[in-house]
Amino acid sequence: MDILYMLIPLSVGLVLLVLLGLWWAVYRGQFENVDQEAERILREN
Repeated sequence: MDILYMLIPLSVGLVLLVLLGLWWAVYRGQFENVDQEAERILREN
């Protein structure tokens, strides 16, 4: 039972870290034009 006092805050911190990384990627424009980037590999020689 004592392990839950450590695992719950660690898991909440990990979730917050993932959400912060996702927010940063969206804010920096990483997902602005995903269709063009997916087709770019097909056009390159």
